[in-house]
Amino acid sequence: MKNNGESKALKLYALFTAMLKVGLFTFGGGYAMIALLENEFTEKRSWISKDEFLDMTAVAGSAPGSIAINSSTYIGYKIAGVSGSVIATVSVCIPSFAIIYVVSLFFNAFLSFEMVQFAFKGIQVCVIYLIFTAGFKMLKTVEKDIFTYIVFFTTLSVMLFMAVFAVNLSTAVYILISGAVGVFVNFLKKIVSDRKGEDK
Repeated sequence: MKNNGESKALKLYALFTAMLKVGLFTFGGGYAMIALLENEFTEKRSWISKDEFLDMTAVAGSAPGSIAINSSTYIGYKIAGVSGSVIATVSVCIPSFAIIYVVSLFFNAFLSFEMVQFAFKGIQVCVIYLIFTAGFKMLKTVEKDIFTYIVFFTTLSVMLFMAVFAVNLSTAVYILISGAVGVFVNFLKKIVSDRKGEDK
């Protein structure tokens, strides 16, 4: 029992430090954090498979709340249960809370520095890169078939159309519709395979 306790304590400590690092070095919101979470927990530590990470991102993006917090909570629960989800959620929030609190005390004076403005411009470019690489890595792990290509290019086309005409639509809507289409197509495939089995 002692070894199990020590093992869980080590997992919680590793989870705490990893989430603290992710929270500290994430700029640009939840979607930028996805790249760091994948790098930390899928590539470096192999605690979560690429397929499971992809599913987790879809669920976290469609559920209420921030995708970063939802993802952290899921990863924590997956690794160490309820205590892990609490540790992960709190530790990923600590750096941003502390930094924003300090910045809020000196906000106007902070933004007046020219060097700070240049730093934010550089950070914005880096955030775009992080989001792009996270999306590209997840795209590579998706099963390549006709259905995947149809959903991908249809969603991309609709999003571009909405952007051109300045129509604001939540990402959760795209995720839920794509999920519903996936369930429907799978249902049709099952009916066709059952009929083929009956014909034989």
